[in-house]
Amino acid sequence: MPFRFVRAVAALAIAVLVSSCAGKAPHPYPTKGDSDPHPGVARAHYMPVQGIDVSKYQGDIDWVAVRNAGTKFAFIKATEGGDHVDSRFYDNWEGARRAGVPRGAYHFMYWCRPAIEQAFWFTQAVPYDPSALPPVLDLEWNGHSINCPKKLPREQALEKIRIMLAEMQAHTGKQPIIYTDITFHREVLEGEFPHHHFWLRSVAAEPHERYNGRRWALWQFTATGRVPGIKGPVDRNAFVGSPKEWDRWLKSVMREQRVFKP
Repeated sequence: MPFRFVRAVAALAIAVLVSSCAGKAPHPYPTKGDSDPHPGVARAHYMPVQGIDVSKYQGDIDWVAVRNAGTKFAFIKATEGGDHVDSRFYDNWEGARRAGVPRGAYHFMYWCRPAIEQAFWFTQAVPYDPSALPPVLDLEWNGHSINCPKKLPREQALEKIRIMLAEMQAHTGKQPIIYTDITFHREVLEGEFPHHHFWLRSVAAEPHERYNGRRWALWQFTATGRVPGIKGPVDRNAFVGSPKEWDRWLKSVMREQRVFKP
């Protein structure tokens, strides 16, 4: 094969490669990953404002490394039911603050305990901190619980939720964010709480494909994420908008809003 032909083919291949790379935007978070990515949520990995949520299962976290990887927010498990505080909550709460990662606390709802007891437990365990993100109420059925696997009637569940939201807002001064999954939203939350920001779990499709008519602010798109500073898998999340929209959203949710809107 003539050398000139080989050189021409090589030059063409390089040109095609450069052209294809130039047409693709660089990954906004090159050090983050997913050990089991799903094609249905591929777009989430490229959304510009990303965060995590953590609990004791993430172990000892290097929050500086988490911040340096581009993490813009973190939600940290604080309480569950009326007598449980996550064993890593205070370490994570302080570690994220020191590293400069905006963070909020979340409460996991337990359906076999009165809401007022759970609300009191949250207010006793979670420090009042005006610099914190709004609290999150995590709403799922406790299907894997040995002691509380049952589902409540819809109106009974909604009444518990209203109590929790009101008390969490009274304690923090910020309107809580509602986290939920597909099943609980369909069976209880659909059409409810239009004044609240929603954080939706959808790990195999985009939220609009799974949640009927629900506007959302945050999207949990994988439970098998990889983030520097965390040894094992971690939930990864994305904000719905651009960095400028994130800044505006932060300003709006960080204002104290003592009046509860169900």
